[in-house]
Amino acid sequence: MNIKPLADRVVIKMLEAEETTKSGIILTSKAQEKPQVAEIVAVGPGGVVDGKEVKMEVSVGDKVLTSKYAGTEVKVDGEEYTILRQSDILAIVD
Repeated sequence: MNIKPLADRVVIKMLEAEETTKSGIILTSKAQEKPQVAEIVAVGPGGVVDGKEVKMEVSVGDKVLTSKYAGTEVKVDGEEYTILRQSDILAIVD
């Protein structure tokens, strides 16, 4: 099954959380923070949203930084994705 977002929404897949700190300490799953960096897997067409023209600034494959509790989590074919508005994306990560 494919997910095709509408309007100004994007579908992202969260990247794995770090399992060790920079100093080498191994973290348990409870100690790991929810990752905020994700990869975009689908982008909506943009268009007119709430009476304003929205141009999509992101594209498939971009790595982005998102708000911590943004979007709606969905599970498709055993994979977890998040659907959110483009405005919930804080930055593109190089």
